[in-house]
Amino acid sequence: MNIGIMGFAHGHVNAYCNVWRDRPELDVQVVAAWDHDDARLQANAAAYGLRAYGDIEGFLAQDMAAVAITSETSLHAELVERAAAAGKAIILQKPMALTMQQADRIVDSVRRAGVPFTMAWQMRVDPQNVRMKELLEGGEFGKTLMIRRRHALATHLWPTFVSLWHNDPAYNRDIWADDAAHPIDFIHWLCGVPDGVYAEIATLLDPRVPNDNGIAIYHYPGGPIAEVVCSFTCGAHENTTEIICEKGTIIQNYGDAPSNENPQTHGAEGLKWWRSDTRTWTESGIPSPAGHGHRIAGLAEPLAQWLHGQRPAIATADEGRTSLRMTLACYVANREARRVRIDDAAVAEI
Repeated sequence: MNIGIMGFAHGHVNAYCNVWRDRPELDVQVVAAWDHDDARLQANAAAYGLRAYGDIEGFLAQDMAAVAITSETSLHAELVERAAAAGKAIILQKPMALTMQQADRIVDSVRRAGVPFTMAWQMRVDPQNVRMKELLEGGEFGKTLMIRRRHALATHLWPTFVSLWHNDPAYNRDIWADDAAHPIDFIHWLCGVPDGVYAEIATLLDPRVPNDNGIAIYHYPGGPIAEVVCSFTCGAHENTTEIICEKGTIIQNYGDAPSNENPQTHGAEGLKWWRSDTRTWTESGIPSPAGHGHRIAGLAEPLAQWLHGQRPAIATADEGRTSLRMTLACYVANREARRVRIDDAAVAEI
């Protein structure tokens, strides 16, 4: 299957391209590239042997069934509209958009054109995460009472981060919208749609790179209490996920970059659980990736399976829009110091 890349801004796309190139059995051939940044376009086209296009019309006219849109976030809505109108299947990098209005444009264009669409969320296909979801859905742990996902990066410790497009309001909102979106979608995937959220988000290290630490607590009537704790000033950690259930506890370590990149953790058990009936710990036997880049690259095979119709979308356009709403609601809750309903009209104004 031929596929094209629309924008190389988001570094995850290089991991996908490397896997698709190195694993021909996945039958995904990247053949063309477009980017508004010519230097970035030429560098990546040369690295992967692609036909380079500076105009979107010429790019979309190529013989390819699908595109991966991995541009700056502010360009997502326009690029999805144009790719959908051209009849291409669409892989869209996270987060879906900057605003709910942009997300609505994406959902509407995909529905109107009737093209296949999936969000690219690697946390939904990570083997340890999939196992946790299976355990909860299997019923052996009884009612889920509390979930805590601690998620971190060290980006705000990088001296160069302030100059990257991720920190440019013309292209992106900020790191909370950009990367707290991962664990927020994880909570959506595990628990469904909450009815509200409390949040505290702050800029604590460098005023030039806002919202570097935050906590969101999602409200589900009758439970669970679901907490997302994010720090983008974190150089090292261990524990990632804690799930407290009626009949046991599930613990995951080494599930994000600062924890997984620590050399001492390689080979340590990443996922285990305790059940009240046996009163013993069980190790999953699912290895943690050797590095965070391996976790990102792990999405390439499920994306290939989706392209070939071998699995459903990793996340639909509607799910992507809901995860964005859950993320943007945190800004309203933080600003107004109250629990905000996910469907609050103010979310559409953020």
